[in-house]
Amino acid sequence: MIHRASPPGMEKAIVTERDQHPISRKQISENALKVLYKLGSAGYCAYLVGGSVRDLLLGKTPKDFDVATNATPEELKQIFRNARIIGRRFKIVHIRFGREIIEVTTFRAPHEADNEIADDVSRRQIKGLDSAHSTSGMILRDNVYGSIDEDALRRDFTINALYYTTENFRILDFSTGLKDMETRQIRMIGDPRERYKEDPVRMLRAVRFSAKLDFDIEESTKQPIKELAHLLGSISSARLFDETLKLLTGGHAQATFALIREHDIGDYLFAPTMEALDSDESPACNLVDLALRNTDIRISEGKSVTPAFLFAALLWPVLTQRLRSESYEKKFDFQIYQRCANAVLIEQLDYTAVPKRFTIAAREIWELQLRLERRAKHFLGNALNNPRFRAGYDFLLLREESGEDLKGVGQWWTDFQIGDTKQRTELIARVASPINRRKRRKK
Repeated sequence: MIHRASPPGMEKAIVTERDQHPISRKQISENALKVLYKLGSAGYCAYLVGGSVRDLLLGKTPKDFDVATNATPEELKQIFRNARIIGRRFKIVHIRFGREIIEVTTFRAPHEADNEIADDVSRRQIKGLDSAHSTSGMILRDNVYGSIDEDALRRDFTINALYYTTENFRILDFSTGLKDMETRQIRMIGDPRERYKEDPVRMLRAVRFSAKLDFDIEESTKQPIKELAHLLGSISSARLFDETLKLLTGGHAQATFALIREHDIGDYLFAPTMEALDSDESPACNLVDLALRNTDIRISEGKSVTPAFLFAALLWPVLTQRLRSESYEKKFDFQIYQRCANAVLIEQLDYTAVPKRFTIAAREIWELQLRLERRAKHFLGNALNNPRFRAGYDFLLLREESGEDLKGVGQWWTDFQIGDTKQRTELIARVASPINRRKRRKK
């Protein structure tokens, strides 16, 4: 089937010609260009869309490149052997080129108003529908295809609804995207209240883009967030975990977390942490801010960050509060410590489905704090070979930096790592274990 070169809806676009914008093909992924040109050769229309166009206009390097087209997912599968259709609620196509994936979506149309489903319906009951939304407004299924202008108006924010075409290298704007780029605003397309009801995760995206781009959230887009934040409670904990990672590992975690607290969104992601931060001013609370800041610094330097370390930091105030309630008082009671750590992690799983590999690692980082503070002889021999030692040591230093008085333990471990055999022996000799102290007191 051959489609028209210019799809319906094009006449509604505000067109920016090549000599009026800074985007060059040299800045675009070669694989994304391959997809655009191959679809064009097959008789379809295809455009770069969303974050890549936005970031290129801002002089940033896009993390990935998304394509929108009038080819259906099934047609894309016929054109690209390396294509895979994923998703049920919202079908998209991933075209893989080695380690790079180009995400391709078909132009969407408004969902069919008649397909209203009760909020407590099972997924099986909407299986045969191309479009469905709940009585509360949330989109349950969205696979009705339309024109490019309809597709633009189905996107979330104006700055994410800009299209770049290799045909004369133009930028197409169907809303106020370019104007909002100039005024540095995050503006929802359509009625913000209804759009948040369709997909409450858009509230998280508004905050994330605001922090990432240093844009203000436009007033009518911002106003309903606090009122509708409770809708995030209807989102699966697995999806909220994925969104949380985007919020905290995009290089702007500190600013994002501040906005999450400001807009009362945090109660649906980290309720125990928010409660601890609101009721306490201990070093454990300072540690959260330091961890987020250090995460941003590491990302800016091209270094990796581990979700386990982030969650260990975010939940540290909760753990310290629970330990105080257990009258723990630095007795090195490993069983109490483990019980409290497990309870904190289980409670967090009610909000975000943190994978087991991360909860295990976070718990090990916490447990290492006991061992690093105690510096027992049997632990010292293999401490540096412990796979979590570096994370545990970094966490220890973060605790000291946050204002916790650990009696110089952080410096001791720094000296121990860089010392030779003689120096390490001397350092060990300075440390009397709690058992030896008790024996001396008895004598």
